[in-house]
Amino acid sequence: MERSYGESEFNGGLLGLIGIKILQAIITTFTLGIAVPWAVCMKERWIAQHTRIDGRQVFFDGTGGQLFGNYIKWFLLTVITLGIYGFWLDIKMKKWVVKHTHLA
Repeated sequence: MERSYGESEFNGGLLGLIGIKILQAIITTFTLGIAVPWAVCMKERWIAQHTRIDGRQVFFDGTGGQLFGNYIKWFLLTVITLGIYGFWLDIKMKKWVVKHTHLA
């Protein structure tokens, strides 16, 4: 039996994305990188607010505080391994984002 899939869509606009990117840059610059986890969560929350999968709204429940511990751990592991751990950072971040992304 073949499964029928509903419509999925992303309705975010370019101006909204530019605004988020500018805000991320300001937050990151003024905090010297310490607030990167909060900037990441802000962008992921914006993406989720503009995404529907099979007609259901997506929401992101991650917080900068939750990500901050991982951020420090990943940074230290990257430094200790002379950058080698950095190859895993994209995957680690994606796993964390997906873990905190849900359908309403």
